[in-house]
Amino acid sequence: MDADFLIIGGGIAGVSAAARIAPLGRVILLEAETNLAHHASGRSAALYEPHYGLAPVVELSLASGDFFRGTPGLLSPRGMMILGKAEEAAGIAEDAAKMALNPIPVEEALALVPVLDPAVVAHAAMAMHAWDIDTDLLLQGFAREAKAHGAQILTSARVSAIIREGAGWRVESGAGTFTAATIVNAAGAWADQVAALAGVRPVGLQPNRRSMARIPAPGGHDVSGWPMLFGVGETWYAKPDAGALLVSPAEEHPMDPHDAWADDMVLAEGLARYEEMVTEPVTRLIANWAGLRTFAPDRVLVIGRDLREPSFFWLAGQGGYGFQSSPAASRLAADLLAGRATEAPADLVAVLSPARFG
Repeated sequence: MDADFLIIGGGIAGVSAAARIAPLGRVILLEAETNLAHHASGRSAALYEPHYGLAPVVELSLASGDFFRGTPGLLSPRGMMILGKAEEAAGIAEDAAKMALNPIPVEEALALVPVLDPAVVAHAAMAMHAWDIDTDLLLQGFAREAKAHGAQILTSARVSAIIREGAGWRVESGAGTFTAATIVNAAGAWADQVAALAGVRPVGLQPNRRSMARIPAPGGHDVSGWPMLFGVGETWYAKPDAGALLVSPAEEHPMDPHDAWADDMVLAEGLARYEEMVTEPVTRLIANWAGLRTFAPDRVLVIGRDLREPSFFWLAGQGGYGFQSSPAASRLAADLLAGRATEAPADLVAVLSPARFG
């Protein structure tokens, strides 16, 4: 065998898994593109907000907190604020309860974000438990850790065939043919396709497009201290980024796996929802792009050995939570692959397991 563990996918899921699994044995990671984190991981809003998502996701994100806080430079303060119109009081209350935000006076919101329109913004809620993630530092740190333990990370290695051979697998790719005892499927939007190549039943993962635009700082303001802004029900969001503002319509449009791009009409609609809440119009775009956020049917990550093929391990369905959950998710993956006790409670392990799909 060339490897004990062959990881397919070089986004944050695959690279973090490589770092944690490499001490267990020989690891080869195959990434289809010419660079790591080319798709969803490279197009993330990069926020650590541990109360974002369903309960199992929140549990993973909270369990990742010590890693983030203990690694210098990974996090920087951001905070988040939800904004609503007069008729959206109930929605504000619901969102605030889900994400542990506190109502604040509109005047306080205006002081923090001076471009908000006081004639439109009637409700606001905020908390400071949200931080920007230095995603490149996180990804490269995991990659260095993996390589330090002997892992091979190969790019331009698109997988074309996966064949069961005796007690292991033969995987054909753009970087060559490799044999491995266990496959770790961290292929993001392509994870169900990878499963099908291996003759493993897909779990029903659905990629969803999310578009993004970078606009100049509104009114020439210094936006560096602004919190991340959300519309009620996450109908849009805006986040400071390198002196500019990222604005997204926060859409979830089902797509087949592909190298995604922004839809102009959807982007325009999202920018209009943002503009409705502020006094400064959007006059130009600096850039725009899109990524695919891939969810299991229950919107919870899929982590564990396949029910019918135990040498095929799922690490997929990260949705929009891949970066913020990666420290705990990769640690859990390594524990399960090693067959050792895990810090994660048994009920969480069961909820994340692919066995839940039967």
